[in-house]
Amino acid sequence: MSQAQFNESLVEFLSESTTPFHAVKAMESRLSAAGFKALQEGDSWSVEAGGRYYVVRNGSSIIAWVMPKGAAEESGFRMVGAHTDSPCLKVKPTPEMHNNGYFQLGVEVYGGVLLNPWFDRDLSIAGRVSYRTQGGELADALIDFKKAVAIIPSLAIHLDREANKERSINAQTYLPPILGQTEEKPDFRELLKTQLKKDGVSDVAQVFDYELCFYDTQKPGFVGLNDEFIASARLDNLLSCFIGLDALLNSDMDQGALLVCNDHEEVGSMSAAGAQGPMLKQLLERIVPDAEARNRALSRSVMISADNAHGVHPNFSDKHDGNHGPIINDGAVIKINANQRYATNSETSTLYRHLAEQEEVPVQAFVVRSDMACGSTIGPITAAEIGVRTLDIGVPQFGMHSIRELAGSQDAYNLSRVMRRFFDTERV
Repeated sequence: MSQAQFNESLVEFLSESTTPFHAVKAMESRLSAAGFKALQEGDSWSVEAGGRYYVVRNGSSIIAWVMPKGAAEESGFRMVGAHTDSPCLKVKPTPEMHNNGYFQLGVEVYGGVLLNPWFDRDLSIAGRVSYRTQGGELADALIDFKKAVAIIPSLAIHLDREANKERSINAQTYLPPILGQTEEKPDFRELLKTQLKKDGVSDVAQVFDYELCFYDTQKPGFVGLNDEFIASARLDNLLSCFIGLDALLNSDMDQGALLVCNDHEEVGSMSAAGAQGPMLKQLLERIVPDAEARNRALSRSVMISADNAHGVHPNFSDKHDGNHGPIINDGAVIKINANQRYATNSETSTLYRHLAEQEEVPVQAFVVRSDMACGSTIGPITAAEIGVRTLDIGVPQFGMHSIRELAGSQDAYNLSRVMRRFFDTERV
């Protein structure tokens, strides 16, 4: 696959994946087409050497894996981890608001959202809806309005002359989007019921609850005189999910390989479907049931935790350590932190550098300024949960946690090439 083909496939995936639920659905479709078999957690499993499988939890987290052709304890697994969620505005349980003839919805901030860019954007709504069928059964369905149905207008500068100096955003009062003008307050659940029927879900008797978020309807695209950049919502961290998926599907699948994409990283990962939950550990216990063999397999395994990095912004270069300012399109970034906010050590970083050298792609390194706090990833959580050697790495980007983010059009493709070689490596 060429870089241009990779990027076109990436843009298509980003467009489909408006929520973690939709991202997992898109990944399921690609895995199934490649011959991976879906397993249900509630069923009894019988996995075979060399078999390809995937399992989904909560509709928003997914693990896909290839069983080793030999004994797992002799080869281990090559693992890649990422997360499906992104900071956003989620619809509240009782959201209806009616002010001055405008119909609005109350929203809750999910994760560390950069709020200013959400104003004056064409917004739609997507997520999961839980309902009762006409036959009295409980069911779930994905929903996506797809068209622009809402907006959060800015307050004119004439009404706040200091807006460019010191305007702060009150999440409770400033953020409810406007969905239209009505004489009376509509019932949001009835609107969802109508939309579900438009989407072909015709047996809805009553909508009970939902997990819905607003998203920007502007499609992903290329930016720059030479298309140097990819601009899109949710690059953090669907970009890494796609990179890992592409690498797995284009590997030779001769080795034990595993891709895990968890939900809820942006809010701490502590959930049944999050990296701090038991999903990966439970899966490993099922596919390598003997504890001795499993521990030996983990000792021969490596996890690459992929989550985007902060590229050095030319207008704010003082926010970076002078020797560690990642440049977009200069290669993926190895993340290092002495206090274990990232799980990289010299052994795992050396492995990556070795693989990147074989692929002839550049590599960068990042440490946060010593006078600034450091974020974290699923890397340290996964390393602590299952005891696997781990590398934290990511594509450099601008505008992290904005409604529209920016990454390099070369970096994702190059990282996928290295991950593919990682999946194909006989010994790690």
